[in-house]
Amino acid sequence: MNGDIELWRQGIEKRSLCVGIIGLGYVGLPLALLFSEAGFAVLGFDIDAEKVDALNTGRSYIHRISAEQIASARAAGFRATSDFAEARDCDAILICVPTPLAANHEPDMSFVTGTVEALAPHTRDGQLIVLESTTWPGTTTEIVVPTLEQLSPPNTHLLVAFSPEREDPGNTTTPRRAIPKVIGGVDAHAAQAATALYGAIFDRTVVVSSTEAAEMTKLLENIYRGVNIALVNELKQLCLAMDIDIWEVIDAAATKPFGFAPFYPGPGIGGHCIPVDPFYLAWRARHFNRPTRFIELAGEVNEAMPAFVVRTIEEALAGRNVKLSGAKILLLGIAYKRDIDDLRESPSLTIFQQLREAGARVAYNDPYFPTVGAGRHYSLQTHSTPLEQVPTFDCVVLLTDHSAYDIPALVAASKLFVDTRNATRGLAAANIIRC
Repeated sequence: MNGDIELWRQGIEKRSLCVGIIGLGYVGLPLALLFSEAGFAVLGFDIDAEKVDALNTGRSYIHRISAEQIASARAAGFRATSDFAEARDCDAILICVPTPLAANHEPDMSFVTGTVEALAPHTRDGQLIVLESTTWPGTTTEIVVPTLEQLSPPNTHLLVAFSPEREDPGNTTTPRRAIPKVIGGVDAHAAQAATALYGAIFDRTVVVSSTEAAEMTKLLENIYRGVNIALVNELKQLCLAMDIDIWEVIDAAATKPFGFAPFYPGPGIGGHCIPVDPFYLAWRARHFNRPTRFIELAGEVNEAMPAFVVRTIEEALAGRNVKLSGAKILLLGIAYKRDIDDLRESPSLTIFQQLREAGARVAYNDPYFPTVGAGRHYSLQTHSTPLEQVPTFDCVVLLTDHSAYDIPALVAASKLFVDTRNATRGLAAANIIRC
């Protein structure tokens, strides 16, 4: 293998290898562009024909990725396809597909299994296959490898690894290549090949002993955040009852130069990873008869935050002799995070639906979403409401503090303004309710 890995490294240095990316969403497309910018031939795969057409005609469907970036990649040879038979032309294939939750908080592995099943017949000897999707420890060796062995052409030897994505939507300060890449191979040869490939586009690679260790690393990173967010979300509710400003408390605690990292409360948590990962690990732990009560409790606390926001809105309206049922409510921000066009697991969607179920007449405004249709867990079918209509609503609720919002002006125009993001800090107005 030493000779083979040396040839592999030479191919990387000469940029003669072709890299295939399966799943051209918030993770896969940025990764494809990163490889393209580094001089690799890149072929993108997606089952969504609209995405494939958009990329091949130079259009972007992700706000933070410009049409100019797509055009530059296309000029360098990048193209997209939905034909998995073209995978034979790739030397490395990186899988970046969703791993959401199914019913009862169990992992939905259909995207991973479906992708590997579609890919396997089109693999060839010596290819590197890397799963990047966040998942439970054991997925690569228990699902990916057996499926490839069963469905790949006879006598096909593949190098298989796991390297978790570490995307941070909205982060404009840390270049993608500066985020260290964790890598775990099914064997040493796979780890070496994956390390050589990722080392060409990332400033640092971190090799761990197995795919299971790499899978667990990603879960730890996100569960760490989820648990700490749950802590401050629970403390926020207590502080509100005690008339204490939780944000002031966090800022004061953050002055400690050791042993404390600040986390901030909100209306719930969103994104593909943090709301999902605690339940992935809890599900896996049950196979080993090991309870994860602490982790599961954190997930439950965060999942309950939208209902807390709805109760706060109801109480605030009642204080003005307005019933929630029939009230006109405008939600500001439907994305799960500031200044991004990402709805995945957004607590705003849950709040929208809970308010609607309670009989409220609900609308939203979001500069990144002119319309919101239907998804895996929601069906809103509505359009963004112009901010000029703010005075016509009984209550305006800030759920995502996009920088485009003029908070003082919105507060002044509102009859009642519920702030879940501490965006009104420093403002003194009788119509503000901090939640």
